Amino acid sequence: MTKQKEYIRKPDWLKIKINTSDSYKKLKGLMREKRLNTVCEEAKCPNLHECWSERQTATFMILGDTCTRGCRFCAVKTGLPNELDWGEPERVADSVKIMGLKHVVITAVARDDLKDGGAQVFAETVRQVRKKNPGTTVEILPSDMKGDYESLHMLMDSEPDIFNHNIETVRRLTKRVRAIAKYDRSLELLKRVKSIAPHTPTKSSIMVGLGETKEELLETMDDLLAHDVDIITIGQYLQPTKTHLDVERYYHPDEFDELRDIALEKGFKHCKSGPLVRSSYHADEQVSATAAQRRLKYVKGYEENENKKADFSLRDLLPSDE
Repeated sequence: MTKQKEYIRKPDWLKIKINTSDSYKKLKGLMREKRLNTVCEEAKCPNLHECWSERQTATFMILGDTCTRGCRFCAVKTGLPNELDWGEPERVADSVKIMGLKHVVITAVARDDLKDGGAQVFAETVRQVRKKNPGTTVEILPSDMKGDYESLHMLMDSEPDIFNHNIETVRRLTKRVRAIAKYDRSLELLKRVKSIAPHTPTKSSIMVGLGETKEELLETMDDLLAHDVDIITIGQYLQPTKTHLDVERYYHPDEFDELRDIALEKGFKHCKSGPLVRSSYHADEQVSATAAQRRLKYVKGYEENENKKADFSLRDLLPSDE
């Protein structure tokens, strides 16, 4: 008789406060009305209620709701995706305007069935958001596009304010955790972004609790820094269903504080580290002054082209901690 695996009990600090406020209900209704997907819902993000209820922020997931990969940590469904929806970029832009977002994160399912990995739709979404929301900073979180750097150029031509691509785990565990993705390919993608757009901040995220050692985490930090990554987020892996990878251990909040301090000492410009931290958690706090100044340029162009004043102040474009 096979011995059943003992599951580690979730600690108290990972208990999530559910808040179904009017803001939450309004945003959920808007997503359904516009036929949009969010990674907040599809990936079962533990911060969904906080972001939707208190911060009124969301991470839009474009290119459908079906991923061509089957990463063993991710709750997004896997299968054969639908045809491209070219009306999606404008619907995202309209939703950003209705929500009044200062900063928006755009991510996508992996579309290995497409030659460009979905880069054209991704770039058009950024352009539409910028066109209809000239004061909003835009962060993108694409897949590795299987190392298609021509498509990366196409994506970077849309001039995102932050480029985010997650390394997810340490080198040793990559093959077990991330389907198709490769550790070195992710690093190369981040490096290439810097060669294309040297002043665009790059960002990556690590999950802990999958069986990595502290030494491996520090090595991953060093690898990211060696590939010119500016921002890092560190969070606890939470098993979305029993068919996904088990949690090997839960890190204490003090350990996350220590990892944050180490990351900053090593040279990252910004680090968000905590049990419930996810890649786009409090992403608006990570907008650099450079990105904000870039937004001012677009606002000026907007006012000249539309022959009217923008309905937001220049102060609103600056990071909250500036």
